[in-house]
Amino acid sequence: MANIQLSGEKVINYINGEWTSSKKAKFVTIVNPADGQPIGEVLQSSKEDVDLAIQAAKQAPKKWSRVPAPQRAQYLYQVGELLKERKEKLASILTQEMGKVIEEARGEVQEGIDMAFYMAGEGRRLFGQTTPSELNDKFAMSIRVPIGVVGIITPWNFPIAIATWKSFPAIVAGNTVIWKPATETPLMARELVKILDEAGLPKGVMNLVCGSGSEVGSAIVEHPDIDVISFTGSNEVGRAIAEKGGKLLKRVSLEMGGKNAVIVMEDADLSLAVEGIIWSAFGTSGQRCTACSRVIVHENVKAELEKRLLQEMKKLTIGNGLNEDVKIGPVINKGALKKIHEFVEMGQEEGADLLAGGYIVQEEDLDGGYYYAPTLFTNVRPDMRIAQEEIFGPVLSIIPVRSFEEAVEVNNSVAYGLSSSIYTRDVNRVFAAQRDLDTGIVYINAGTTGAEIHLPFGGTKGTGNGHRDSGVAALDVFTEWKSVYVDFSGKLQRAQIDVES
Repeated sequence: MANIQLSGEKVINYINGEWTSSKKAKFVTIVNPADGQPIGEVLQSSKEDVDLAIQAAKQAPKKWSRVPAPQRAQYLYQVGELLKERKEKLASILTQEMGKVIEEARGEVQEGIDMAFYMAGEGRRLFGQTTPSELNDKFAMSIRVPIGVVGIITPWNFPIAIATWKSFPAIVAGNTVIWKPATETPLMARELVKILDEAGLPKGVMNLVCGSGSEVGSAIVEHPDIDVISFTGSNEVGRAIAEKGGKLLKRVSLEMGGKNAVIVMEDADLSLAVEGIIWSAFGTSGQRCTACSRVIVHENVKAELEKRLLQEMKKLTIGNGLNEDVKIGPVINKGALKKIHEFVEMGQEEGADLLAGGYIVQEEDLDGGYYYAPTLFTNVRPDMRIAQEEIFGPVLSIIPVRSFEEAVEVNNSVAYGLSSSIYTRDVNRVFAAQRDLDTGIVYINAGTTGAEIHLPFGGTKGTGNGHRDSGVAALDVFTEWKSVYVDFSGKLQRAQIDVES
């Protein structure tokens, strides 16, 4: 793999095709969570910087929207090729900046590659509809049109994948973009913008503004010239964005938290279930919105499942994700460590039985990094806070049930509705689960993670507000529907009135 060692990198804004700093020129340190060492600095922009970016984005839409969509798509094809060429380099940067292990980092970059090619294909398929008119000599159709300026706010846990989910459909649909990346992971944002620039994307179509959520994020949400907000992050921030966006009549797309469960029935292939649970619960150190944090297991196989999970957890290696043999990397920062440990202590206070983990890893060779041991609770009640609230760390709770119906009820008893999974050999249960599990994503005999970019991504209830990232459905966030009527009768025809009955 590419041996990219980061040190002293400075990330600044990209506005109207130029890399530019801010009048304030204030920077904060970017830290490698594997060892706590600084790897760069990122600009903390002001509201004035957001204004400059919006000015650039406002000037570009008319010209950009009139570029034929297949031609807009050509830029994304080029972006996809450049991402492919630099996959190893990007994966190395991602691991150092965010902490996820290198094989996962490669997978995330691949998501960006896939999204580039997929959305490029949509440039030839921005389908509308033709439909018969109720009147003679009249043609009727609907078409997709861009909305204008899009503000995207992305999280640190998937710093390139989620950015491509949001920006590529916006771009191919003919919009311009203002992007605020997470302060923890701006290096990946810079690399993606570099590639967009190298691909020749016209000035003003993509604009990068780094900074805090309180200043830059708020300025993007509240600015009257930004037409769409697409946000992935916490429920607390998402609710605030929805409130502000609603008052300004902006279109707001929210993808927030999850409290995802794997259901294991008594007829399940336990070996397969354990494999899926381990990957879903402890991959990315549990820092995925789709991570499995609950296992809802039939009481008849609970003991055997626990035994097998403990055996497999012992095999998990913890350390710097650049090491190919490591399976569990660090969590993002000290704050995350503190929050995770508070939840673990809370679980013990609530009466859950701790089977494994439950501590901050402080081994000498991991000194300075932010590592939490993979943790397993059992005999967890559905109403415990560890079974209801998003922890965003490597903490898994086992909840016993007596029936399929009870399993579905427990799965649906949380405020979130992103992802769910069931392991069973019963085809009737498979179809009932598809119908009854109240999540936006359902997996059968697989874990709770592994979304593919050509399907809609998002959830129900507290996870989102109905919009979807990824797939054709993503275009609904970034386009308006326009109905067009062409009357070639040469006379006034009044719909619903001049119809021959």
